[in-house]
Formats: sequence, structure tokens, C-alpha cells
Amino acid sequence: MKHADLKELLDEKALRYNSSEFIESDPIQIPHLFTKKEDIEISGFLAATIAWGQRPTIIKNANRLVEGMDFAPHDFILNHTTKDLQRFEGFVHRTFNYDDLLFFIASLRTIYVCHGSLENCFAPKPGDTNLKNGINNFRNIFFETAHLERSKKHVSDPFRNSACKRINMYLRWMVRPNDTGVDFGIWKNISPALLSCPLDVHTGNVARTLGLLQRKQNDWKSVEELDASLRKFNPEDPVLYDFALFGMGVFENIR
Repeated sequence: MKHADLKELLDEKALRYNSSEFIESDPIQIPHLFTKKEDIEISGFLAATIAWGQRPTIIKNANRLVEGMDFAPHDFILNHTTKDLQRFEGFVHRTFNYDDLLFFIASLRTIYVCHGSLENCFAPKPGDTNLKNGINNFRNIFFETAHLERSKKHVSDPFRNSACKRINMYLRWMVRPNDTGVDFGIWKNISPALLSCPLDVHTGNVARTLGLLQRKQNDWKSVEELDASLRKFNPEDPVLYDFALFGMGVFENIR
């Protein structure tokens, strides 16, 4: 497919799926319950963390988390008591369990007390062309709080060649402009040009079918290869095309 034809297709599909209807079946509906910046970024981070498996189950469990925080995540993170935490006993989403959740709550509290916001922890280095260093910086800060070794698997590491699908999805939510009411655009200090596509089986398969990705594995090397392809079409907002790739894969069954 010629460059112009492929761009036309991607733009058309992005326009179709980057709409409020997308929210109805996606975990992004969880942070859309809130208007306060800190509530949005905390609920979004927790929803993105457990965003693997069946989407109805993801949404159900993410709702349980924010309900347990009395629909005030920022206040809960800063002011919860030990007794408050008991309401989450028995929580589990696949391999993410109650112990992991207790650590996440503790670490988030440390971040807000010591760093002011989640956004500050993802700050890129001068000259960066993506958020690999930003993700790594966040991960280092996040695990400064005492934790079980098992909890490390719930925050992916691009320096270990992980595709970091859930973190990149979360970053898309926070950074991309709120032009159609899907993403939030509440993080103003990170450019959308630095975002990477949340690469999973759906986006990966469609990208390969369209000739945007040659590498077979869904890893960080593939993320950067796909980045390079998508930035040829829209260097200022390459992850706009996440909607196109994901939509064609999930809703149109293109492989």
C-alpha cells in the first residue's frame, strides 16, 4: 500500500474509533468517573495496571478499587488508615493480589508526598525521542518503597525489552490532547510526540498486516520500530493511530 493510501486508511480508522463510543467498552472509562487531576491519574494508573484479560473483568475490578477508595482516590491515598485497607482483603485480578495492591497504595502515597505528582516521575531526559527513560525513571521511584519481589512484575521495564503495553496506554490517556473526549491531556509537561503505541497482540498483528512492523515479537524493539513507522504519518501525535490499529484488530478482526 502506498504511503498516501495507508495514511488515508489510518486517519479514517483513527477518526472512527477515537470517539466517545470507544469509552463504553474500555478501561479508560474508570478515570472518566473523575474530574480532579489527581483522581484521574491515580484511578487511571490502577485501571491500566490490571488491564489484561477480559475487558469486562478489568472494568469490574477497577471499579471495585475506586469504590473501595470511596470514589476519592487522591484523598484515600494520602489519608487512609490501616483499617481502611481491610476493605480490599481478598482482592485479586489474575496475578495482581491484595499484597500487590497494598504496596501500590503505599508507593503512590510516597510519590504524592515526595514528588508532588505521578507526572513528575515520568519526566523524559533532554533529547529523548520516546519515554523509555521516563518509564524507567518512574519505575525506579515506584520501587523505592518497600515491596515484595513479586510486585515488580506489575510495572514493566523497557530496559528489559518489555513492550510496556499498559504503561504506554496509561501515558496515552494522560498526555494525548482531549480533542474528542477520550484521552485526558492533563499532563502538560510531556509532549505527545514522545508517546509510543501500546503494543499488544491486536495492534501488533494489524501493524504487521499493514507493513508497519516487521519484527515478530511484541517487545520494546518492536515498539520503537512501530514508533518510527507511525511518526512518518503524524510526528506530533503518532499514538493517534493506536485507535486505528486497536479498532481494526478488536472490532474488525483484522489480523
